[in-house]
Amino acid sequence: MRRKIPNTPALVCFEAAARHESFTKAAQELALTQSAVCRQIASLEEFLGVPLFRRTRRGVVLTEAGATYSRRIGQRLDAVERDTLALMAHPGAAGTLELAVVPTFATRWLVPRLPRLARHSPDLVVNLETRTRPFLFADTEFDAALYAGTPEQVANWPGTEAVALLREDLVPVCCPALIAPHSHLAPHELVRFPLLQQSTRPYGWRQWFEGQGVQHPQDSAGPRYELFSMLATAAAQGMGLALIPPLLIEAELKRGELVVACDRPYRGERFYYFVTPERKAGDPLVARLREWIVAEATAYAAEQGSA
Repeated sequence: MRRKIPNTPALVCFEAAARHESFTKAAQELALTQSAVCRQIASLEEFLGVPLFRRTRRGVVLTEAGATYSRRIGQRLDAVERDTLALMAHPGAAGTLELAVVPTFATRWLVPRLPRLARHSPDLVVNLETRTRPFLFADTEFDAALYAGTPEQVANWPGTEAVALLREDLVPVCCPALIAPHSHLAPHELVRFPLLQQSTRPYGWRQWFEGQGVQHPQDSAGPRYELFSMLATAAAQGMGLALIPPLLIEAELKRGELVVACDRPYRGERFYYFVTPERKAGDPLVARLREWIVAEATAYAAEQGSA
């Protein structure tokens, strides 16, 4: 069946005219005559059977239908342009993968390791875009995802397969000045310091203190931050103690901006997973990326175990 799609020049002219609400400015942007833009939009309105603009003494104004259509068409033309530029930037490349990622794990753990991926697979291009919750792969262009969640959450993500990479173990960290002159504290000593909370893990400190057999009457008090990267910055500025996976603050620990205040990790329920849709199960590019990430995670876990 033939697709019911208007011709591309008409859509491009309409998108420009809608954005400017001016046929003249659209013509200038597209290096066309005003009459050419008018003809394209007229042909589009005839094709749709719907008026997209109202003509006034001062020019043109979008109809309600035209405003709705312009928003949708603008998004789709932007997507076509992005895909085109991506292909032009990597002509003949073995492949490009679209990877959905949780933000802090991507910026703090994955991105610093991407130079090794470039050396391992120079023909593989990986684009990153943040997602914090499960989504339907069928509604997106993603080929895979890096996701943080519990085994139950991953098991309930329909139409996907998941490989566990690393557990999200949490340790109390702070800037060195906060606990000076000490370098480490016993669990009960932490009750004297302000706590920084993570909004997506509201009972993190309660679980940590209970695991150490310590009572803290205000374990839920303190400012809340959504991302681990925000927590790390606040802790480095001396605002309090934060519970953060060491794998997300490797750089701060190495530079001495953060220290482990008490080396008693809380074995979290969450893991970082590499998730693929079932339709990509046999994709060789996805398999290559998965194998590389699994190898990196295995090497990291082994380093931590021997440290």
